[in-house]
Amino acid sequence: MSQLSRRQFLAQAAAATGLASCSTLNLTSRPRYIDAHSHIWTPDRQHYPLARGFTLEDMQPRSFTPEQLFAHCKPEGVDRVVLIQMSFYRFDNRYMLDMIAQHPGVFRGVAIVDETRPDVAMRMKDLAKQGVRGFRIHCDDDQPFRPWIASKGMARLWQAAGDEGLAVCPLIDPEDLPLIDDLCERFPQTRVVIDHFARIGRDGPVTEGQINQLCRLARHKNTHVKTSAFYALGKKKAPYLDMGPMIQRLHAAFGPQRLMWASDCPFQVDPGYNYHDSIALIRDRLDFLTSEDKAWMLRGTAEKVFFS
Repeated sequence: MSQLSRRQFLAQAAAATGLASCSTLNLTSRPRYIDAHSHIWTPDRQHYPLARGFTLEDMQPRSFTPEQLFAHCKPEGVDRVVLIQMSFYRFDNRYMLDMIAQHPGVFRGVAIVDETRPDVAMRMKDLAKQGVRGFRIHCDDDQPFRPWIASKGMARLWQAAGDEGLAVCPLIDPEDLPLIDDLCERFPQTRVVIDHFARIGRDGPVTEGQINQLCRLARHKNTHVKTSAFYALGKKKAPYLDMGPMIQRLHAAFGPQRLMWASDCPFQVDPGYNYHDSIALIRDRLDFLTSEDKAWMLRGTAEKVFFS
């Protein structure tokens, strides 16, 4: 059996087992949470080389395999994870795809593709057969954002995602939100998942204007937000209660069915931070969230978008 066929077989077998419906969330069962955003990589650079321009020093830590991730997430009741393609592999999604195949039913993927290729839609369809359910978009630091996001290739990517029921996952800054808003307007059928609150609060205090801009996206019914990367935002210090007011605003605008929690491992478990404090903010520490709200944010929304 070829490697590609093996991946497809494992993905089909996982789908055949069935996934819990999120139309009726069972709040009394054993916690079965989903981490909607984690990276993994391997020290095996012979089989999974780094992309051009990246070096060993970019791998911090040098290894973060599924087994290392499980050591953090499983004690907290997290048994499924959305894997985000790591930047230093660029368009080579093989390690993520291989781990999806090796752990059927546990992982789904968010890949990175080259939107400038004329066959990008075909490539996206092929990756979807292997467990990919979304595509990360992020502008290189040396590239102007506006012409990149308005390119024909980006339009093809958004259209293909909408046609195939896949998600576009922008990693952006607050000032980029109006341009993402324009794309949501142009491609209303496309699922969109904004990473890490659009990084509001990364470089300074959370501002009302930025939150308003993010909440404006709520009028697009297929747009979602990850409440994630608490270690990098606001005061950047556990128990992250300063993130509460922004989460409450997003809860009011989007509803819990369009918010999803994520850790952003392994960065959430760097020295000085830990996995428990990340999930505990949503699970234990925000009084305005009901049990049903938590069930959606910790499982149901990610299940609907990435595992259905």
